[in-house]
Amino acid sequence: MAIVKTKPTSAGRRHVVKVVSDGLHKGKPYAPLLEKQSRSGGRNNNGRITTRHIGGGHRQHYRIIDFKRNKDGVPAVVERLEYDPNRSANIALLKYLDGERRYIIAPKGVKAGDRVESGVNAAIKAGNAMPLRNLPLGSTVHCVEL
Repeated sequence: MAIVKTKPTSAGRRHVVKVVSDGLHKGKPYAPLLEKQSRSGGRNNNGRITTRHIGGGHRQHYRIIDFKRNKDGVPAVVERLEYDPNRSANIALLKYLDGERRYIIAPKGVKAGDRVESGVNAAIKAGNAMPLRNLPLGSTVHCVEL
């Protein structure tokens, strides 16, 4: 994730800053973990506009994210990092040793090919999930599930 400043070739591009995401998957998302997402567009059950200025935009699918991380002791490999249109964070597609795939919110520093694990005996590193009581003081915490 690099930040690129554009050259000021016009007044509109003078202060433009873009985020370049090099490591993200350019293909389609993993289809079994997608759900339809319907939006009201500011209309009620009668089809009448009840809230103005809402609607339009690109059609989005909801990605099913595994917030529980309850496959204890089963290691997984990060298959790829993907863009998620529903949140500001990127997501990572994990492939567990038993063949199951799940999306998680991608922690900083995790890249494709990394091994992650969840459970009480998981090592303290980026991408692993464990109970809070197993973390030493001063550790960086990411995506707490209550």
